[in-house]
Amino acid sequence: MSERQGGPAMAVTDEAIEKIKGMIVSGALRPGDRLPKESELAAELGLSRNSLREAVRALSLIRILDVRQGDGTYVTSLDPQLLLEALSFVVDFHRDDTVLEFLAVRRILEPAATAMAASRISERQLDALTSQLDALGAAPSVEELVACDLEFHRGIVQSSGNSVLCSLLDGLSGPTTRARIWRGLTQEDAVSRTLHEHRAILTALRDRDAEAARSWATVHIASVEQWLRSTL
Repeated sequence: MSERQGGPAMAVTDEAIEKIKGMIVSGALRPGDRLPKESELAAELGLSRNSLREAVRALSLIRILDVRQGDGTYVTSLDPQLLLEALSFVVDFHRDDTVLEFLAVRRILEPAATAMAASRISERQLDALTSQLDALGAAPSVEELVACDLEFHRGIVQSSGNSVLCSLLDGLSGPTTRARIWRGLTQEDAVSRTLHEHRAILTALRDRDAEAARSWATVHIASVEQWLRSTL
């Protein structure tokens, strides 16, 4: 059976991936390390050079390894943002009927990140977010508001101090953008309500009130979710 049909050759590649993964997890290979020469590594792991090559190709696609032409293969920084790019790629293939599920995940994660930011966000960052809202004015276009909404929440989530949470929420923001635009165009008070909720979140953050910040972030996402449920 050929490799394309998912037979034994694929199983050998999977084994090669597991062996390289084991070296990274155990610390034998660290972020930024260069892998040994292909012939040496294949012999060390008991693999054919072909299966090792396939494993390296697969791991480079998900940003675990970095193949540099003429220089060798390196372990990447393994930074969460880099590794979670694969999530963003997968998320781009979402179907419209899964948008509610993406919103449900955001409703779990984003209020938690907002609460974490309450004790960490600087006054300077709060002033920048306030200026951003002030610049929008009282009646922005829906497109302007949604673009600002993405930057507003990204700024807060980055202040949570958790890069994994930040990367996860960044990856989830795409599918829910269109839903927020639909809502803004079709629900009468959506724009003013969003602006009000943003101000309430900022007030809670200025007060260093983690629970109020969490609650307002929950209301903010749940209102989009409720609207979408009613239209489906």
